[in-house]
Amino acid sequence: MKKIFRTALLAAVIGGIAACTPTIDNRGNLPHPEDLAKITAGKTSREEVQALLGTPSSVMPYGDESWQYISAVFETTAFFKPELKDRKVVSVNFDMAGIVKTVTYKELQDGKEIVLVDRETPTAGKELGILEQLMGNIGRFSKPESGGSLGGMGRN
Repeated sequence: MKKIFRTALLAAVIGGIAACTPTIDNRGNLPHPEDLAKITAGKTSREEVQALLGTPSSVMPYGDESWQYISAVFETTAFFKPELKDRKVVSVNFDMAGIVKTVTYKELQDGKEIVLVDRETPTAGKELGILEQLMGNIGRFSKPESGGSLGGMGRN
């Protein structure tokens, strides 16, 4: 009996430790440095970039077109919120002719924190209570007086 208890206790301890082991999750598409070295500003076309690097994570079509290749590493422990450990972004900017203008690299420390505003936009009108909502439609809908259709949706 003692041996079974010790085995069960050991299994519970090992299971508890295993549950707290962080899980590393790689997300995104970061091109290999060898492929990035093949891109030359002023010479490489949009089609050549796609053949070398694949489909971008994000495309920004305004002004001079920009393709973003984004990769992130998250660490998750048990049931806690995933924590961002690393992020890399490669931006390939094209001129109007579709030729590479610049290639830039950014990492996690280059990012900026965005602070969200908690305010609510006021709307016009009256906020109805639950009783007003429930009782407000009483008497609004009635049967047609003559043989007409309901809301123009019936047969002619």
